[in-house]
Amino acid sequence: MKAKILLVEGKHTDRPSFVSGLTKKGYQVESAPNGSAALTRLKDSMPNVVIVDAASMRTSGKRICQSLRSAHPELPIVLILDEGAEIDDKVAADISLRMPFTPQKLINRIKPLLPNKEVNILQVGPLQLDVQHRMVRCNNKQLRLTPRLVTLLRIFMERPRQVLEREALFREVWETNYAGDMRTLDVHISWLRQAIEEDP
Repeated sequence: MKAKILLVEGKHTDRPSFVSGLTKKGYQVESAPNGSAALTRLKDSMPNVVIVDAASMRTSGKRICQSLRSAHPELPIVLILDEGAEIDDKVAADISLRMPFTPQKLINRIKPLLPNKEVNILQVGPLQLDVQHRMVRCNNKQLRLTPRLVTLLRIFMERPRQVLEREALFREVWETNYAGDMRTLDVHISWLRQAIEEDP
């Protein structure tokens, strides 16, 4: 599954868009012309990282980054500033880059922000679980889970198409040998279904 990038960029620039370079490296790139359009796009499709090309919009990008951070606190943000612009440490961006730089430098900087599929990401069908950040993605919906729900979902995803016995599942998730009253397991299963199913 390709990492998904949302690129917020305007048309006030003489340089080529970053879309081509990112696409050639295998990323799935969607574009938005401004912050409002980006927030609307995020309602339908949750990317792995957002790149705010403030230099192409002749703005500081501060308000856009703040809006994105307020709406989606866990979403990594990269801010691109014009040459000579001051880098504000208080801006709501994980990384700030000042022009000029090569597309490869941009790619090198965003790589650490993308999920490490080999270590932290589990994928089964349309379901993707980021164990480290406790985020689940399914059908363009993203939700943050509690640690217990992450453990429960991870067990299911690591054993696809297997029937798991209730008592064994309870003991593993709650790390106990006691399996008398398992109503709490039913409640957690209900919460998990609400998080990932269209019609729980």
